[in-house]
Amino acid sequence: MLLTIDCGNTNTVFSVWDGTQFIATWRTSTDVKRTADQYFVWLNSLMNLTGIYADISDVVISSTVPRVVFNLRVLCDRYFNCRPLVVGKPDCLLPTPPRVDQGVKPGPDRLANAAGAFERHGGDVVVVDFGTATNFDVVARDGAYIGGVIAPGVNLSLEALHQGAAALPHVDISRPDKVIGTNTVECIQSGVFWGYIGLVEGITARIKAEYGHPMTVIGTGGLAPLFALAENLFDRVEDDLTLHGLRVIHDYNKRNGFEERA
Repeated sequence: MLLTIDCGNTNTVFSVWDGTQFIATWRTSTDVKRTADQYFVWLNSLMNLTGIYADISDVVISSTVPRVVFNLRVLCDRYFNCRPLVVGKPDCLLPTPPRVDQGVKPGPDRLANAAGAFERHGGDVVVVDFGTATNFDVVARDGAYIGGVIAPGVNLSLEALHQGAAALPHVDISRPDKVIGTNTVECIQSGVFWGYIGLVEGITARIKAEYGHPMTVIGTGGLAPLFALAENLFDRVEDDLTLHGLRVIHDYNKRNGFEERA
């Protein structure tokens, strides 16, 4: 079985692919101090609790936090007896190389989103990924990642507002019943929710105008279903797009000779 690991700045997601579908997905906070042994104890306990006794033979990793990759490599070597494929490293091939400025290395999550979006939708796609940052990934007709936009993430904005304004509380993001809030919490929720709706609508409209061809807009990441409550913001919402892209990249490398056994 294939273990896909998507390590972001805030959370790390582990998901098991059995050859036809993802059969289990688990999430933990990203911590650069977590050791390989700690990863395994946590992961093995969840596998046992959910009744999944996965025989992991291959691992693919996307990490926007370089310092965690070492311990994930040790995890794979020590407990799964394999060498992981790490997206963004020189030995990791991409179905279609990115077309960006010379010397620029796009984030591995953005490369995975591009691969997953192209496999499912055939290109001419904007992926809006709600994470620590809100990323807009532009995928060309041939599947290449060709650039995008990075904006502050929703929770990051809420935290900055709470820390920077002494009188404002920390609130959970939700869709307010009305735009005009009649108390502080409602005002903040309205500003964040409708503010990000406007941000997504405005940026995707400008991307489409600059790109010059019809495009499909895909929402992904933890908050994508919430913002999908606004009409016509996304054509599709796909929670597993990054993981799916990791699987696509892994399969491509396996077909082209990547050897994972330690």
